[in-house]
Amino acid sequence: MRKFHHLLLSCLAGLMLSGVVAAETVALKNGHPAEYTVVKGDTLWDISAMFLRDPWRWPDIWHANQQIANPHLIYPGDLLSLVYINGQPKLMLNRGTVKLSPQIRSTPIDNAIPVVPIDAIKSFLSRPYVLEKGQLDDAPYIVAFADEHIMGGSGQRFYGRDLDDNSSKYDVVRKGGDYTDSETGELLGHEAIYIGSSLVQMQGDPATLLLTDTAQESLPGDRMLPVEEDVALMNFHPKTPSTRINGAIISVLNGVTQIGQYNVVVIDRGKQNGLEVGDVLHIKRRGETILDDISPERGDTVKLPDEDAGLLMVFRTFDRVSFGIVMHATRAMHVLDKVSSVQ
Repeated sequence: MRKFHHLLLSCLAGLMLSGVVAAETVALKNGHPAEYTVVKGDTLWDISAMFLRDPWRWPDIWHANQQIANPHLIYPGDLLSLVYINGQPKLMLNRGTVKLSPQIRSTPIDNAIPVVPIDAIKSFLSRPYVLEKGQLDDAPYIVAFADEHIMGGSGQRFYGRDLDDNSSKYDVVRKGGDYTDSETGELLGHEAIYIGSSLVQMQGDPATLLLTDTAQESLPGDRMLPVEEDVALMNFHPKTPSTRINGAIISVLNGVTQIGQYNVVVIDRGKQNGLEVGDVLHIKRRGETILDDISPERGDTVKLPDEDAGLLMVFRTFDRVSFGIVMHATRAMHVLDKVSSVQ
């Protein structure tokens, strides 16, 4: 929980740096309000979308009231006002004229609103969801279950081989489908299907372990990857990619076929392509190629134009693929729809 709180605080502080001067005038959204009172359930992205054409540009117009204790956190009940300073639009945080003391809010991180809906992505922040080619070949594995069970669920003991004596916790995973480049078909990695979590009860060969939590039934042959106790959750704030990105959605992690707001998707670009956590990408629905049967004598096909479909924000990167959360959707999206740098 402490690591999750650290992530949230870093996200909030990074997103709302006071005194940032925009390189160019930030475009306001038509019909934006003059002020807004924060309510429970808001996210910073949603609030900025009320004022800005490009919600990720929030840091460019943030102007904190320095008389307020901890001005880089926003809480339900806070009033945001759009003002102009030196001719430039700025969002001002107002909490009244009395300086708040630390005792007023004993758990500010818990109460502050998040940048994006953290519940939608937190389970994808640290688990081993992407496997390199051959990564599981020599990984520890389940050889059998205790008490003559043929499969295991939460609370079930099992026996594993080839464990690392220095590790006490393991994620149980199963190799899933391939992640391939949408254009070349090149293998980029494999999906790691999360089966459950386990705790070593007795070392040995085989070792005895307990399934402490499961997403589905485990089977003999399922592999185990050691849990890193001090995984550093990557900080992020929405931004434009530093390099030009052109790729595609190659998978969706929650099993739906039509992709919408707050779905988590896999894209076929990663660290090697210059993608970073927080990068915002346009999504374009890929136009179909259809037969032109209106004029049969032409006997040809025509590709319909690609259409804007939404925005996603990258929140976890691997070498050759990345995870993104769909923050805005104007139409249903599908696997193989295109993603590209926000211009």
